[in-house]
This record gives sequence, structure tokens and C-alpha cells, in this order.
Amino acid sequence: MSDYRAIADIGETLIELLRDNMQDLIPRRQSIVMASPGEIETNDDVRLSLFLYQVLENVHLKNQEMQIKDPTTLVFPPIALDLYYMLTSYPSGVQDITERTKEEHSILGRVIQIINDNAILTGSVLKGGLARNGYELHITLSPLSLDDMTKMWTTFPGKTFRSSICCLVTPVIIDTKREITVQRVVSKETGYNRIVPE
Repeated sequence: MSDYRAIADIGETLIELLRDNMQDLIPRRQSIVMASPGEIETNDDVRLSLFLYQVLENVHLKNQEMQIKDPTTLVFPPIALDLYYMLTSYPSGVQDITERTKEEHSILGRVIQIINDNAILTGSVLKGGLARNGYELHITLSPLSLDDMTKMWTTFPGKTFRSSICCLVTPVIIDTKREITVQRVVSKETGYNRIVPE
């Protein structure tokens, strides 16, 4: 289980995973960033961006039971989330359009390979509070239709549509602070009514 920092810890986990596995294509670690494509300018030294574009409640893990904290306290169930990310590649300073596009496609191909090779994230790969809690995350490709992808890019004013892929990270568990106090049953009263015929 984890606290409200779980979303930030997952972002850090993904960025470090990408930086550690893409050094041959993107030698400068700071060129892989966590940012919206709308924030990235042409003169920025960015080669790959990770953008959290949607957070949804995981409906399959919604109806969990209350947890026993101690004999007098029950804790409400945590919330389970699905995080959706868009990964976008950017060109280096290469002038030839075909070479520049090949670079971008190579970056996306490597990202797909990394996601496939690390479909389950556990142990030392996890950052922040996730590593301390025995967490297990699943990461999969989550394709958007061309229509949905186009709609998303229209929210980045003045930005040219770029090749991107999307992925899903789940389940992200955030504990609650809601508790209730309960008392043990110490006595029981029963009463009987007798029906007397007329």
C-alpha cells in the first residue's frame, strides 16, 4: 500500500526505467522528461517525453472490504487507480527529414521493447514509497484510436502532431485516512414474545 505520493513515485519509476535502458539512443539522461507535449519547445533538448494524460479508478478493485487495523479500528478500503501515459519522441539536430524520422521511430521502437520486457515492475526498479511496500505494477501498451489521439493533440495549441504511443500502469493503490471505531460485542439481550391464541 502507499500514500498520495504513489502517482509521483510511478512517474519517477518510469522515467528512470527509460533513462537506464535508452542510453545508446539518448545518451543525455535529462533529454527524457516527464512533461506534456504542450510544454516542450522546439529549442528544448528533449528526445522523449512521458505525459500522464488520464487517471481513472480501477473498477475491478473497487468493492474491497474494510481492513482491520486493530481490535477497535476499521480502515476504509484504499482506492485503486489506472494511470494512462503518452510517450512522444522528438528529433535531434539532424537536418535530413528521413533520418530525423528514423531516429524518432527508433526511439518509439525501443520504448515498446522496454514496456514489453518490463511488463511487471517490482523490487528495486520501483522508486520512492513503492519500493518499501512490496508493490507490483503492470505496464501494458494501451493504444488510442487515431481519432482520440488527434483530439488529444488538439489540446496542445501550436504543436505539430507527433508519433506517440500510449501505455497503462495498474493497479496504483492509494491508502485512505478514513477509519471508524468499533466495539466488540460484550453482551447480548434476547427477548421472546409469545403468541397466545384467542
